[in-house]
Amino acid sequence: MMLEPIQYLLGAGSGSLVGFTLGLVGGGGSILAVPLMVYLVGVTSPHVAIGTSALAVAANAGTNLIPHARQGTIKWRCAGMYALAGVIGAYAGSTLGKAIDGQRLLFLFALLMLVVGTLMLRSRGNPGNPDVQCRRENAPKVIAYGSATGLFSGFFGIGGGFLIVPGLMASTGMPMINAVGSSLVAVAAFGLTTAFNYALSGLVDWGLAGVFIGGGILGGIVGAGISKRLSARKGLLNSVFALLIFLVALYMLWKSWLAM
Repeated sequence: MMLEPIQYLLGAGSGSLVGFTLGLVGGGGSILAVPLMVYLVGVTSPHVAIGTSALAVAANAGTNLIPHARQGTIKWRCAGMYALAGVIGAYAGSTLGKAIDGQRLLFLFALLMLVVGTLMLRSRGNPGNPDVQCRRENAPKVIAYGSATGLFSGFFGIGGGFLIVPGLMASTGMPMINAVGSSLVAVAAFGLTTAFNYALSGLVDWGLAGVFIGGGILGGIVGAGISKRLSARKGLLNSVFALLIFLVALYMLWKSWLAM
């Protein structure tokens, strides 16, 4: 599939918006990647949009992993265990996603976005245990959560950070700051697995992925800088972003319903 130059420019702009949102609110922004590729960039195949966004999301997660590693917020054993379990689920989910009609997949994706918006409005008051470790005792629970979130991530071609963060907290009891950092390992692993599976079927636009990733890095830097200044109003930012997700989801439901 060949895109016009203007579409690659729109792809870079879309990547900047996703990266900016990720930097600003700390998660959930990657859920906008697929609708932006389909409805703004004009990628006609929903499957290509999903495969390409999965690669871009994985790259952005890998970039964001560096500052978290420097700050020591990543629980590497838990992150590795969770990611390895989820990779199998991501491959199975992406295989299933490729077999489903593209418009039907977008419709289901929009329903998931409504769930994401609801989760972003919920407050997480549990401080967690910063000294938690992943051992044989809690390994089955971590593996079960990892497999389930990997399946969802692969099916919809998303990073799934909004699912992985609460999944890590529920399965290990770690604080949210550790879950956010550790989740990036799983986001990168799930995204690469999904992108690899879609690439085997020729469903990744490498040029679009490149400009999307580049835009995402720049947008993330700007968003993170603004986030520090507005840290006291983070709850308001999350609420505004959740409202945006609801609006985009309703638009997707309408468009995909008409196309089915």
